[in-house]
Amino acid sequence: MKITILGCGFGTALAVLWNKAGNEVTAWTNNEQEILDIQRYGEHKRLLPGVPVSNKISFTTDISCVKGADILVFAIPSPFVREVAIKASKHIDEETVILNVGKGFEEQTHKRLSEVIGEEIPHNPIAVMAGPCHAEEVGRGMPTTVVVASKDKSCSEFIQNALQTDTFRIYINEDVAGCETAAALKNPIALSCGIIEGMKLGDNTTASLMTRGLAEITRLGVAMGAQWETFTGLAGVGDLIVTCTSVHSRNHRAGILIGEGMEAAKAVENVGTVEGYGCCRIAHEIAQSLGVKSPIIDQLYAVCYENVTPVDALLRLMGRPQTSEKEKYWNNQ
Repeated sequence: MKITILGCGFGTALAVLWNKAGNEVTAWTNNEQEILDIQRYGEHKRLLPGVPVSNKISFTTDISCVKGADILVFAIPSPFVREVAIKASKHIDEETVILNVGKGFEEQTHKRLSEVIGEEIPHNPIAVMAGPCHAEEVGRGMPTTVVVASKDKSCSEFIQNALQTDTFRIYINEDVAGCETAAALKNPIALSCGIIEGMKLGDNTTASLMTRGLAEITRLGVAMGAQWETFTGLAGVGDLIVTCTSVHSRNHRAGILIGEGMEAAKAVENVGTVEGYGCCRIAHEIAQSLGVKSPIIDQLYAVCYENVTPVDALLRLMGRPQTSEKEKYWNNQ
């Protein structure tokens, strides 16, 4: 396959993976220094230290590289997806299949990223990929499983057949909204779990937060058009576990700093891209607009944007009115 990847963060790990599988891979970034550093050191020292990057992978700052690709992969942070899609739309072939691996929502519109891409590149089939797949481990060839979803099952099957490798197993799913909302909404929960670790509150608290967080993001995802079952799979609980517990997770690392007393904005500045920080605000706004109860996200929002201390936020959560664990979607209603 001829694969073009937009974005050299997670995109570099995918480039390494699919290049090893014998594909012709081109990776694009608008940062020329990033390319020079990768070519000089033979690895992405800042994001993927210790992962060798083959010189067979082509790197470029020329967006016209999308032309002629069998598969075009969007591995772009959510704030820049529309901008890059507009640029790519001028060169892409109509036969090219688009795969979005980014996670989040567009801030201004609250739209899912595949919706944003589809608005700017309306004539190409689009699939999304989600699941527990840290870039560091994908690049090192550690066994990983993900799920790919598309409105067109043949598109998902094409991606599955083209991109699965000995170390990268792909399942398919028809629930695009579920895979994307699960992938995005788990980030605020992971940020919250990092805060709990920074506060040194132990495994009970973390497990409680993950479990109730899963119920909360499922509620919100269903209100946004997702199928609740998707949150029990790789895109939901799978990605939630890995992001809430792994040292590779930037959400988790930033949360630890906040839990230790650092101001949220400063913690994000120290760590770099922290999707849960911006997604928290968007998820809070979406929940408010849909009338969905989201107590964990609400309290994380208060910590990140209203100067509420993590201790006070936790006391608010623990002091909420008593209720049942049962959710109506358990009965598939």
